[in-house]
Amino acid sequence: MLTGQSERRYTKAAAMRVYVPLTFPALAAAHRSGELGPGPLDAYAVTPGLREWYLSDDLEELEYAALNRAAQASLRLLAGDPGAPRLRVVVAVDVADRSATADPDRSLDPAALGEVRVAGPVPLAEAAAVHVDAEEARGDVTAAADALGAADMGDDDARFVVDGAEDHALLWFATQEIHALLD
Repeated sequence: MLTGQSERRYTKAAAMRVYVPLTFPALAAAHRSGELGPGPLDAYAVTPGLREWYLSDDLEELEYAALNRAAQASLRLLAGDPGAPRLRVVVAVDVADRSATADPDRSLDPAALGEVRVAGPVPLAEAAAVHVDAEEARGDVTAAADALGAADMGDDDARFVVDGAEDHALLWFATQEIHALLD
């Protein structure tokens, strides 16, 4: 039987931090239901493909890269939901290693770096933090969501606009602050 510090190390070793991209309406739904889901959920994590692409052994840097990949996915969700507030939302959550899987056929595809699938719904109580754009980013995020389709088609000017949103770092919020974010 493990106790104290040994138990915490075991738990951490068996868990993977994943970053789930959302919109504000999806965050509100998760807050109401108490879970992220239903599954499977698309998320981002430190995968072998992301490690190879990023060329770093620093776990903090790799997790920041996974968070940024999730922020890009949140922007895509915004582009598909014109009624959502134009701020990116990412929820960081620890899940059991076995519940998050990467597609080995897509692991080195630049569009899928760090991408994982979480098998089922995740209790919102398991979330470690919520990351959201600052209000100052709203204009750039709005422009980026509007330009995303053209950027995907190879328009360099649109790509520049999309990159402008990526210049904004997401702010960190404790999960106890979700209700205030939604007000």
